[in-house]
Amino acid sequence: MGIRMVFPRRIPTLAMAAGTFVLSLTTSAGAQTSAQPQSQTPQSQAQPQAASAAQPATKTSKPAQATAAVGAKSQEGAYRLGVMDKLRIRVAEWQPADGSVRTWDAVSGDYAVGPSGALSLPFIGDLDAAGKTTAEVGKAIGERLQSEFALRNLPSASVEIAEFRPLFLAGDVDKPGEYPYSPNLTVLKAVSLAGGLKRSDAGQRFARDFIRARGDAQVSDSERGRLIARRARLMAEIANAKELAMPPELKDVPNAKELMASEASLMKSRRERYELQLKALADLKTLLDTEVQSLAQKSGTQQRQLALYNDDRDRMAKLSEQGLATSSRRLSAEERAADLESNMLDTDTASLRAKQDINKANQDEINLRNDWDAQRAQELQDTEAQLEKLGLELSTSRELMQEALAQSAEALKFDPSNKDATIKYVIVRDNGDGPKQITVDENAMLRPGDVIKVSSDLLMQ
Repeated sequence: MGIRMVFPRRIPTLAMAAGTFVLSLTTSAGAQTSAQPQSQTPQSQAQPQAASAAQPATKTSKPAQATAAVGAKSQEGAYRLGVMDKLRIRVAEWQPADGSVRTWDAVSGDYAVGPSGALSLPFIGDLDAAGKTTAEVGKAIGERLQSEFALRNLPSASVEIAEFRPLFLAGDVDKPGEYPYSPNLTVLKAVSLAGGLKRSDAGQRFARDFIRARGDAQVSDSERGRLIARRARLMAEIANAKELAMPPELKDVPNAKELMASEASLMKSRRERYELQLKALADLKTLLDTEVQSLAQKSGTQQRQLALYNDDRDRMAKLSEQGLATSSRRLSAEERAADLESNMLDTDTASLRAKQDINKANQDEINLRNDWDAQRAQELQDTEAQLEKLGLELSTSRELMQEALAQSAEALKFDPSNKDATIKYVIVRDNGDGPKQITVDENAMLRPGDVIKVSSDLLMQ
């Protein structure tokens, strides 16, 4: 759906400011990232929001530190696109002539990076995307459209990742195959999506149940941390706080600072947008008040002119009756008085219309404030419900883990204190210089397109 903003003709400066603000929101969307986890079932389709920015990963030559080198986020820069990545592209162009934003519906839509590493777009054709960030692709789209159509203004292209390219699990997992990628996905979470370790003929029930329960617990713990950070941000917004404090529940969470930084950035952007909307309404009311005052002064001037015209008309009438003035002069005086009275009615109508616009702006401001408070309260209520649900899921997962440990001594091999010594994880990854194998542990972060080979050495009785 296209975005079009219409402003009163009498306030072009405000129209330009508000339109520019809307365009800036459209442009900044392509730079946002998403950290929401996806469904854990293999049949689900991951729908990540954006991954144009990624966290760095530390390089090291020590095998014991290989885990830090295979994270899903690279320290060398933002996330780089690859074959099979699906993108959602929206293009808009600011129209200074009428203060509106025109959307390019023919170009906007969902696209996939093809086998050649290029996107195929209308009017543009093939556009290289592999190895580029979403911001670079968006800039290239705008420049190509500007060049193709000889546009005066550079169109703004918002590019976000609709779906990452999948990863693949092979080896001793229950359901090997292709699975959708989601941010912050670790090897253990991926194995959990594949149903855990493969069950042998003798059965590996308790060991597999332990891995699955622990994977579910880690997924729930990760989601719980995000929800706690979101709850802290919502409470700060409701209280109109300027800073976001670290909740006590997140002090021992490894990525607590990143979670809080993300929520603080979101809080700042939402607050700025809200305040800009309030300022726009305040400026509109100021302009309308000025217009009402100007119309009142104009009406006073017209009143004085009408009094003079009426006096002149009366004199002409008397002179005409005495034969000292022609009837045409009397008629001319009548016409001037009538025209002035008509103009006065137009002025009064314009004044009433401006006052009506002021009342509407006041109501819009009230609605904006009420909607802001109601939305924060609703989001907080939903977050609390999700936290309660995750608490129950975590409790169930931990009970299943305790049961597995109590029923099978072999399951003790999967206890974190033993570091999963009986299971080997190997990631096959292509960084642009050919596939390479990296031996990692279960906490290694994955990247889109990874192939995870799992091998286990279990002697279940």
